[in-house]
Parts: sequence; C-alpha cells; structure tokens
Amino acid sequence: MDLTQLKTESPLVFGFAESRIGGRAENQDSFAWADTPIGFLITVCDGMGGGPGGKTASFIAVNEIIAGVMEADQQEETANILIKAIRRANMAIITRGNEQPELKGMGSTCTVALINSKFATIAHVGDSRVYQFRGRTKIFRTFDHSMVFDLVKQKVITEEQARLSAQSNVITRALGIKPDLEVEILERPFEAGDRFLLCTDGIHGSIEEKRLIKQVTNRKIALGPVVDGIATEIDNIGRISGGGHDNLTLAIIETKLNSIKKDSMSKKIKQILLAIGAVCIISIAANIFLTITTIGQSNTLKDLGDQEILMHTNDSLIGEIKKTELKRTEDSAKIEAIIQELEKDPKFKDSMNTLRIKLENKINK
Repeated sequence: MDLTQLKTESPLVFGFAESRIGGRAENQDSFAWADTPIGFLITVCDGMGGGPGGKTASFIAVNEIIAGVMEADQQEETANILIKAIRRANMAIITRGNEQPELKGMGSTCTVALINSKFATIAHVGDSRVYQFRGRTKIFRTFDHSMVFDLVKQKVITEEQARLSAQSNVITRALGIKPDLEVEILERPFEAGDRFLLCTDGIHGSIEEKRLIKQVTNRKIALGPVVDGIATEIDNIGRISGGGHDNLTLAIIETKLNSIKKDSMSKKIKQILLAIGAVCIISIAANIFLTITTIGQSNTLKDLGDQEILMHTNDSLIGEIKKTELKRTEDSAKIEAIIQELEKDPKFKDSMNTLRIKLENKINK
C-alpha cells in the first residue's frame, strides 16, 4: 500500500502510514485508523499462518478492534475498552479458524494507540511495537512478547543480539492462539510535537534502533516523506540482501497539543529520592561536624601546649576521619543500589528523560 495520510477530524493529531509487501509473495500486515467517540484510534497488526491465514488474521484484527471501540460503552475506562476490543478480535480469529480448516492456526500481533485530550492509551500483543519520541529522544517503547526478548529481560543477551537472532520471530503472545489472551496496556502523557510510531517487526527488525530513531525524529522534512523514507530504506536494504525480506508496515502520529495528564513520578520513586536526599544530608552534616570539632580541638591543644595530647588527639581524629570515609563509602554503595533499583522503573526513566530534555531546552535558549 502506498503512503497514506491518516485523515482525521481530531484537533490533537495528524499522521501517515505505509505498508509494503517487502520480498514476500503476500502482504500479511494490516493497519487501520478511525475517529472514535473516545479518541483517535490507530492499529497496526502483523498476521501469521500458512496460505491466506496471516493476511486474514491481521485483517480481522484491525477491523474487529475498531468495531469493538466504536460499539463500546463510552463511560467505561479507555483501557478496559481496548482490552475488550482486542479480545473480541482474538475470538473472531479463533472462530474463523475453526470454521475454515485452511485457516486453522492463523494468528496476528497487534499494536494499538488511542489518543484523546487526557492521554494516549497504548496496547500491544506480540512483537509489533509502539514507540514515543520527544524531540530527538526515545522516551518510551513497548517490550516485545517474544522468546529473545525474554532473554533480554534476563540480561542473557542484548537487544541488538535479539534483533539479529535467528529466533527473533518466535513470539510468546498472539491473537488467534487461545481464548485467554493477556493484553499489555498503559497510559502515556504527551506533549505537542511528540511522535508515536507503530510498526511491525519488518521495520524494527531490519535496522538498528538508533538508526530508526534518527529517521523518525527527523524534523527537517515533512512527516509524510519521513514515513515513506523509512519504508524505502528498509525495502532497499532487503533487496540488496537478496530479497525475501519481511512485509513492512509503519504509522507515525504527531500530537499537536499537550495532554491533560502530565509526566509524574511514582510514589515509590519519590520515597527513594527522599531517602537519597536524607543520606546525603546526614553525610554532609557529619563531615561539617567533624571539621568543626577538629579545628576546635586543635586550637585548645595549641593553647595548652601539650604536644603529647595533641599527637594522641590527632591519632584519634585520624581514626574518626577513616570511620567517616568508610561511612561515606557505605553510603555511596547504598545510593548506587538505590539508583540501580530506580533504573528498573520505566516511570523513573521517563521522568529523567523529560527533565533532561527540559534542561537542554533551557541551555539552548
């Protein structure tokens, strides 16, 4: 499918999408979008299965997801609406497979972004991804439901090793496999100018992530050519490598306004930061007290003129200094452990990214 402008009545967003067959005999990817009663909806799905199965599964997925959202109770939580819509698509794929033996075993990944004035709600199943970019920085990305990314979580391999692995296409979740489907979902605040990328593994699996980030965040050209340029580059890489490369589909949505919901630190992060502050204050206070005590005792001993007492006191002070240095080392180790714990929390990473971006903007003004 050629470059497509995602026409919408929403004042919040604009975007483009493109899907290509790559080096395959059939394009099993699908994407669709709609203005719904609860916000702008975009979904990208990657089908799988022999014969016509993959194409059919992804087509059912995008259409059933949109229908599920359009027909939902608008008073219900957005996250629940999306989960139900995706599970509806899951059951529709299973039912069709049971009805038509040639489609048995077909399935699909899915990514969904629903953007309204409050926030963006992101849902996904499988190894298709959603990214969020601010300026030139990636501030969020979904985590693949795949065998190799389970190894990344365990720190057995790196993300780049996972991308290049022969097992990179082995996913652990998909629509159409079993009735009990687990959907990963979360809410994301956004600012005017943020970009959300939804893509299949034919995109993110074909080039290094840093290259993809550079392409998506290119502000020197219009958004449409950015989308088309990424698809063209990956298609060309596939042809040069001998063809046979995967279908490739991407959609980029840019926000025009700030969301009502803002970035915020979790309660856990605030507690840990307060603990770090307390440790630092105690350490500083102890050093100030030790310095004052040292000066006072030295002056007193000088007045007394007692060299032996001075030597004895100095030895004691040296011992106290060593104890303080040991305490400082222990405090540093505690802080390092706290920081490592913080880095596991995606909300902390997001908050730190936002703070860094704001500081860079201040410096550049």
